[in-house]
Amino acid sequence: MEVTVVGAGVIGLVTALTLEERGHTVRVVASAHGQAITSSVAGAVWFPFRAGPRHKVTGWAAHTRSWLAELAHRAPEAGVDILTGYEIDGATDGETPWWAAGIEVERARAPITGAPMAWRFTAPRAEPSLFLPYLAKRLRAPIEQRGVTDLAAEPGDVVINCTGLAARELAADEQVYGLYGQTVIAEPGGVDLRVMITDDRDPDALFYVIPRRGELVLGGCSRPHPPGAEPELDHSIIARVIRQAGELGISIGNVRGARAGLRPYRVEVRLERDGRVIHNYGHGGAGFTLCRGCAEDVAALL
Repeated sequence: MEVTVVGAGVIGLVTALTLEERGHTVRVVASAHGQAITSSVAGAVWFPFRAGPRHKVTGWAAHTRSWLAELAHRAPEAGVDILTGYEIDGATDGETPWWAAGIEVERARAPITGAPMAWRFTAPRAEPSLFLPYLAKRLRAPIEQRGVTDLAAEPGDVVINCTGLAARELAADEQVYGLYGQTVIAEPGGVDLRVMITDDRDPDALFYVIPRRGELVLGGCSRPHPPGAEPELDHSIIARVIRQAGELGISIGNVRGARAGLRPYRVEVRLERDGRVIHNYGHGGAGFTLCRGCAEDVAALL
């Protein structure tokens, strides 16, 4: 089958590769790719953050987690590594969180000041600067860089809409909108590059540190952003994140810079077929977490 995938973020690239594995002829079309897209800014660690519906997200996430873990062992050049994660959520009842369905988690003290209780688990983390090119190089044809204004006008037997935030206009879907996110990039300092820590006890002061192979990604925030407005760095968030790291006893190195982006959020991921168009967008902050599971469902719709 001839398939056109519109969008070259992690959702579009993984969808295209999954369809090629199933024997389809795939072209990928995108107005931008590489370092110019939201996926390149992401922390890119496995965690179902701001995505729904939960009963589907857990399945998509489980499939993706297994696929990423296999890549970490088989293809180190893909930039995927397995980290130990600590999720500090202030829970006192010990009830396993919904996102942990199907994976092993345990209560443990986080390795930060005060040693608060957290959920400890293992999770794959992709390094976007390695992972996105790894995916793109495995496509049979180069990405066609051009704008798309009409999904129905695209060639092929089926068109897959993986345009993220752009689906608001392309699919006339006002339910998808941007959630502003901002990260600080720092040198490793004294941080263990095998350990990720998230502290969401205060949703208005979300904090996380996600190690990459040679740097740290610290954040963050998640707040609605006006449609059509470009994201701009908020220097108060940079200062707050650096301050929180110090208060938690996380010894980061020199700050290299900061980046901002918009998560393509929808209350529920839209993954459905409408004629010859299949929609696959609205993954919020969980694109790297859901990409393979959602791609397999797209393949099933074909």
